[in-house]
Amino acid sequence: MGSKRNVSMSATTDTVKKVVVDEPVVEETDGAAKTSEKKSTKVAKSRRGKRYVAARSIIDKTKPYTIAEAVELVKKTSYGKFDSSITVDATVKEIGDQGSVSFPHSTGKTLRIAIASDEVLFELESGNANFDVLLTTPAFMPKLAKYARLLGPKGLMPNPKNNTIVQDPEARKKELEKGKVSIKSERKAPLVHMIVGKTSFDSKQLVENIEALVTALDYRLKKLSISAAMGPGVKVKLTK
Repeated sequence: MGSKRNVSMSATTDTVKKVVVDEPVVEETDGAAKTSEKKSTKVAKSRRGKRYVAARSIIDKTKPYTIAEAVELVKKTSYGKFDSSITVDATVKEIGDQGSVSFPHSTGKTLRIAIASDEVLFELESGNANFDVLLTTPAFMPKLAKYARLLGPKGLMPNPKNNTIVQDPEARKKELEKGKVSIKSERKAPLVHMIVGKTSFDSKQLVENIEALVTALDYRLKKLSISAAMGPGVKVKLTK
């Protein structure tokens, strides 16, 4: 009797174990199914429009193009009703500063450059920062420390890495006005995004601007593509 009772208890225990083990598996499977359904719903919602699909069909997804070919394709496949900006999207080796580049031609982006002064401090006191770049000297920097909370989140706080804290702000301002800009990756990814012109610009000028950026990135550059604000991306062939 004792033996039979033990077997019965064992069987009961095994059954309980099986039920306890099986229930989470069923729940997890259901959860996975639900997750899968949600994902498929998201994909359905993010379908591209007809104009994008038509433009994308012109480009060979598997083929990298020369810079000149890519520029022509980007201009051809841009379906915006405005003069779209053309952006270079580059994958580099590391996160952080990537140096600087002097574009030989205008990129269509006008920088508002200010040099720190008492007048600028007065504007900052009112919470206004009407500039895209703020230059200063090391000696004037302590006066700007007070406005770090205003300038920092906007990426406007002068920084020696960006060459915005310099001994000669006037000379640096002239460099920036000529098209010399700092190259910096995203904060959490080795990706660089830079505007190199507009779709209405001469193709040769666009090519030369992109070539200047490729040269500046040099060995740090791993992948490159270009696209219009309203248009698909085009892979660019990198040559050593």
